[in-house]
Amino acid sequence: MDNKFVFLFDHSKNGGKELLGGKGANLAEMTRIGLPVPFGFTITTDACKAYYDAGKSLSTEVKSQVVEALSKLEDKTDKQFGNPINPLLVSVRSGAVHSMPGMMDTVLNLGMNDDTVKGMAELTNNPRFAYDSYRRFIQMFSSVVLDVAHYHFEHRLEDYRESKGYQSDTELSAEDWKAIIEEYKSIVSKQAKQPFPQDPKEQLFLTIDAVFDSWNNQRAILYRRLHDIPGHLGTAVNIQSMVFGNMGEDSGTGVAFTRNPSTGESKLYGEYLINAQGEDVVAGIRTPQPISTLQDEMPDVFQQFVETCNLLENHYKDMQDIEFTVEGGKLFILQTRTGKRTAEAAIRIAVEMVKEEIMDERTALLRVDPDQLSQLLHHRLDPDHKSKQLTTGLPASPGAATGIVVFDADEAEVRSKNKEKVILVRPETTPDDIHGIVASEATVTSRGGMTSHAAVVARGMGKACICGCDSLKINLDSKQFSVGSTTVHEGDTITIDGSTGHIFLGEIPMIEPELSDDFLLLLRWADKEATMEVRANADNPIDAKKALDFGAKGIGLCRTEHMFMDASRIPTVRSMILSETTEERKDALDKLLPMQQEDFEGIFETMQGHPITVRLLDPPLHEFLPDKEELLVAVTKLQLTDPGSTELQEKQNLLRKVKLLEESNPMLGHRGCRLGMIHPEIYEMQIIAIFNAMSTVMKKGISVKPEIMIPLVSHVNELKEMRQLVLNVGNKLQEETGQDFDYLIGTMIETPRAALTADGVAEEADFFSFGTNDLTQTTYGFSRDDAEGKFLQHYVDNDILPKNPFVSLDQDGVGKLVESGVKLGRKTKPTLKTGICGEHGGEKESISFCFQLGLDYVSCSPFRVPSARLATAQAAIRHEESNRRKEHQYQ
Repeated sequence: MDNKFVFLFDHSKNGGKELLGGKGANLAEMTRIGLPVPFGFTITTDACKAYYDAGKSLSTEVKSQVVEALSKLEDKTDKQFGNPINPLLVSVRSGAVHSMPGMMDTVLNLGMNDDTVKGMAELTNNPRFAYDSYRRFIQMFSSVVLDVAHYHFEHRLEDYRESKGYQSDTELSAEDWKAIIEEYKSIVSKQAKQPFPQDPKEQLFLTIDAVFDSWNNQRAILYRRLHDIPGHLGTAVNIQSMVFGNMGEDSGTGVAFTRNPSTGESKLYGEYLINAQGEDVVAGIRTPQPISTLQDEMPDVFQQFVETCNLLENHYKDMQDIEFTVEGGKLFILQTRTGKRTAEAAIRIAVEMVKEEIMDERTALLRVDPDQLSQLLHHRLDPDHKSKQLTTGLPASPGAATGIVVFDADEAEVRSKNKEKVILVRPETTPDDIHGIVASEATVTSRGGMTSHAAVVARGMGKACICGCDSLKINLDSKQFSVGSTTVHEGDTITIDGSTGHIFLGEIPMIEPELSDDFLLLLRWADKEATMEVRANADNPIDAKKALDFGAKGIGLCRTEHMFMDASRIPTVRSMILSETTEERKDALDKLLPMQQEDFEGIFETMQGHPITVRLLDPPLHEFLPDKEELLVAVTKLQLTDPGSTELQEKQNLLRKVKLLEESNPMLGHRGCRLGMIHPEIYEMQIIAIFNAMSTVMKKGISVKPEIMIPLVSHVNELKEMRQLVLNVGNKLQEETGQDFDYLIGTMIETPRAALTADGVAEEADFFSFGTNDLTQTTYGFSRDDAEGKFLQHYVDNDILPKNPFVSLDQDGVGKLVESGVKLGRKTKPTLKTGICGEHGGEKESISFCFQLGLDYVSCSPFRVPSARLATAQAAIRHEESNRRKEHQYQ
């Protein structure tokens, strides 16, 4: 049986949007429900895929089906394609599965030539309209199909208007358009090296090829990348009989949203033009009128349009973006699609449609994109402000900020204390820079990826951050950076948008974040549907409180190393690291113990009985020491200027220890539980601090439920030994205090071996937390920062990888290890608690995958908690709907 590649709009067995594209599916649906849709047919996405499979060639089978459908369109309209007396003219438009407005090509008035234009003039008794339509077709076809630059035609038309003293195109007569047409054809002959094609069928098939080609034009590829649309889907092509908005004062064209796409207000929002075709509305040559004034111009048409809008919104149960044309006082609907909207509008529309009983709460939850919610939790740039963009980096943490540029963390702290708003610009950040990040409005680095130190810390604080901006040429000595020919000095003002990665020169006004009542109501609906908890990654009471405010059900990752990074503690931490003996190290640890205990008390008290996963020290010790290269420079200078100084001796000792701790690959070296195995006194101090804090807080009548996590376990024997250390300390302190401590002991699964041997590891674990940042690194063999900075974007841009695996969990690879870990772990311990605490814990596709695996919770930065709450609800709803469909199939 032949494949069916072409469907008429009224075909009884039309496929869904996967086959017909969104536009084609909607045109068929509107035709079926009796709306005034110009008749036509759709060439499917399967035809597009076949076109590319055949080396960008339209098969004979597709061509014959197009000709057959065209014949039926002629019968339906009582017109003939290419007939000079009664010509059928068509529009040819793209129609992807997912809406991609303006990204692909369109040709209107197709079928016009030197003969049919005369027939149109006689048929309509309107020569001006006919020749205007022909010149539009020549211009559009030549630009889209023959690759003749648009400006050649625009310049010629502008010159002609000026020579005649005309102010707008509507003043040109039929004779004027005839003259323009001849000049346009000359332009085509010169630029395309061929005459303008006169055969309508040749025009049609060339245009179909061009629309298929536009699926892979640069702007379409970029749009798909930005909106996570798969490249293999292809586009459909819609061939539709033309209706004309440029036939006179009783005709027109416009675009309208059924609700305001910026605010969500339930009011028609759009524009139209009298005596115009669709491209005039967006070209900017004429100023459109607000849709509301159509009520005065054409009251009957306006009323019919309002009724149509209400019908479509109720039918699709969502705000619609509608294109329409009025021909001779008659309304036609050219297309409808789900309208793009801001986060604010998305929430308001969803909530109000529930109140209007257009949809239920579950449907409303599916109408809001979790990724949009972060727009409402951070400062945003005023979109109406015009500004100079300097460059773009990786959008590492959302939000916007303005401040003066500083290049040093200490300087940032000093200026911040003086009430100056600063943006810290560094080649990269280290734990030593934490105080500068805290003091700054935002951070920019020229190196590092989306999960680099700067990015992770900034996201945890809810601060904007841009990483990996390699176009920034930073000179720390002269305290300036350059982008091309522009140089920015310390003290100059810049503005950054962490949601897009854009950096601007100067100050841009900000829009304050505001959580509306609708937002809070939507999240309450989400919590009713969700079956998987959302926790937050938080390392201090401030972040813990923010997490609770955003609805987190606990802390899924408390990174104790961040507690060591306070500037006042670094000297004590370094003395611990530089200790030559265990006794010396214990003396330093005794000083750190009350500090660590105080941190835990603050978090435990803030969380008021919610579970808290505390990860013992994870990074290698050298991260708490100064940079080796900087130390070498300092030592060399002192050897020349002050060779007998105590400072030189101290720095030489420090340099010796840094060299001793240096590792070829520190991410795979002496870190995590390996530290605890070799230096158990470090972990012992932390464990004592946890239990002492528990005791203190419990005496205040507050419940405490810590989950003590041993990081980077690869072998069950590591966890067995570290678990015993925790139990020994816990049992001892329980005896001393007379209190019963309620706690769990578990591990972070972040190496492939741990995942593959999870049944054995689970014998010593009460819970698994999957650290998918490191698990992705160790599975791929990627160094995270190097990969993102050097080649990973190339992989994504060229479809080597579908997505950045550090942003969205690699379900086929890393995901299988997570799945294995869950199944094997629960085979040993059916009640084993499982969660995820990497950056993927706040990403919607990763959350959906975690739900399918049956994880108990996901954990993410506090500012991603609302998005994660919505995503977990959506995962539960879609799972239930999928099961219901399967049950229905078998009934």
